[in-house]
Amino acid sequence: MKLRSVFLILLLLCLAASPALAEKSAVNTGFVGDVAVEGADMVAYFTQGKHVEGTWEFSLPWNGADWRFSSAENLRLFKENPEKYAPQYGGYCAYAVAQGSVASDSASIDPRAWSIIEGRLYLNNSKSVREIWLKDAQSYIKQADRNWPGVLER
Repeated sequence: MKLRSVFLILLLLCLAASPALAEKSAVNTGFVGDVAVEGADMVAYFTQGKHVEGTWEFSLPWNGADWRFSSAENLRLFKENPEKYAPQYGGYCAYAVAQGSVASDSASIDPRAWSIIEGRLYLNNSKSVREIWLKDAQSYIKQADRNWPGVLER
C-alpha cells in the first residue's frame, strides 16, 4: 500500500510539472527552468544590435523569470528600466501571438530571429517567420496587441 501511495504522489508531481499541462506564463521561459527567452541578453539587442548570450553571473529575477545578461552594465540598464528592454508579448513569438495562440511550438523563439520596431523588441520562432512578420509588421503588431495577454488563457 505504501509503494502505491508513493507512486501516485510521484505521478501527480510529474503531471503538475508538465509544461503541456501547466498554465502559460506571462514570460516565455521555454520548457526547462525559469530562464527568460533562452538566456539571451535583452539589452544587447539595443546596444550592440545583435543576439548575445547572457550568463548566470549577470542575472536578475524579474516578472517571474530569470533574465540573463552578458555584462554588469547591461544588467544595470535592464534593472533601471526593464520595460524598455523586455521583449513584447513576454518573449513569445510575436507572429504566433498575432495569430492568436502560444499553445504550440510555434510560439517558442529563436533568439536570433528578432527585430526592433519603434523602439520595441519583438522575437520570432525562426528567421523565416521573422521575414513574414517584417512584411506587415504594423498590422501584426496591432493584432498581437489585441490578442495579448488573452492568448495565454487559450
